[in-house]
Amino acid sequence: MSETAKLTRGSIRGHLVGQTLPMIFGVAAIMSVGLIDAYFIGKLGARELAAVSFIFPITIALSSLGVGVMVGINSVIARALGEGDVARAERRANFGAIFSLATGVVLGLVLYVLLDPLFRLMQASDALLPLIGDYMRPYALGLPVLLLQMGLNGVLRGQGEARKTSYVSLTYSVANWILDPILITGAFGFEGFGVAGAAYATIIGFFIAILVALWLIKGAQLQIHPGTIRECDMRASSKAILSVAGPAAFSNAINPVGLSVLTALLASQGEAAVAGFGAAGRLQSFAVVPLLALSGSIGAIVGQNWGANRPDRARRAMWWAGLFCLVYGLATAIILFLTGNWFADFFTDNPAVIEEFDRYLVISVWGYAGFGLLIVANGALNAVDKAGFALAQSAARVFLVMLPFGWLLRASYGSDAIYAAELIANLAGGALAAFIVWRILRAGPEKVG
Repeated sequence: MSETAKLTRGSIRGHLVGQTLPMIFGVAAIMSVGLIDAYFIGKLGARELAAVSFIFPITIALSSLGVGVMVGINSVIARALGEGDVARAERRANFGAIFSLATGVVLGLVLYVLLDPLFRLMQASDALLPLIGDYMRPYALGLPVLLLQMGLNGVLRGQGEARKTSYVSLTYSVANWILDPILITGAFGFEGFGVAGAAYATIIGFFIAILVALWLIKGAQLQIHPGTIRECDMRASSKAILSVAGPAAFSNAINPVGLSVLTALLASQGEAAVAGFGAAGRLQSFAVVPLLALSGSIGAIVGQNWGANRPDRARRAMWWAGLFCLVYGLATAIILFLTGNWFADFFTDNPAVIEEFDRYLVISVWGYAGFGLLIVANGALNAVDKAGFALAQSAARVFLVMLPFGWLLRASYGSDAIYAAELIANLAGGALAAFIVWRILRAGPEKVG
């Protein structure tokens, strides 16, 4: 048992609570930004809200790619610490930070060039494209900042520093809470930038969060000294990070890609359907925050114990995490099923948008438990260097279940078919993920690599 990996000792349930609770606050803070964006953009008008509904799945997909990079850094650091190799963990932490920044530069340039073709492919109307461009152009240029912040979070997560990670997330969110009303709708005599103001607030928030992350890392076990990458085997480090980050990035991005396609299908049902779906999706993202936090915290716990050759502790962590997904998912579904119409009033006063908002929640909420099982299982699989399985089950959920159901049933049932497709995909994806992760964790590190 490694003396350098604190999650290989003590109560598994205690570690799950200790690592997940701070992340709940951090993830909730981040998700609240989406809600606040939607609230102030909704004040600009239904058309602006519809434009942001097209933007939302794309920004989530890009953030998911960043999460994949973060997960890759987290995984290699946690396993190195579990094996007792602190020097290798620190080299890979520094390499990971540089790697994330470079990835952000490449993604940002590609996105900037492909903006108009991408949103035309999503069936965005000519009236919405200028509003979409107002947001996405500055967002694309700010992607290196977003990716670097996520890379630094990966450095903290791999060490089990969930509390410090939550401080970084909270910093980003507070900056947005302050800047959103000023930069979107205007305040204190300033007119605001409209939809573009939300993008400016996001970029500034991430930049401030980077400064806080660098300051917090100074008090952690592993330090950021970019010069140490000269001592790093860059080929081996790239391979180690990419073996997890590549599949994890695509695995995380697959769901928002699926949502992008669903949004395109909904476009045929009118702007009200798109606006209601987008606004309800932001509320839903906030509702599943504890599940997202758990999927982030499970990686360090499973990874450190896997590296220390304690698969029994890794299995115990996954069992308790799965139980939480089932209980929390069902409880949240009941609450939102009963209160969807009430929440809709916060985003818009358009009756058609409110109706779509409520219908989406009435149908989709019953899949939260399955979605939780899927993302938590993915977090565990990424931690044990089995990201390929996480990618496969995420792809199956979207491309074999969600999109075919939505496409085939849309003509007969309209928007309800698309909402039901997401429900069926979450239930099927959760069942498959639970089966796969348990089989792999039972095999142990000797048999699966």
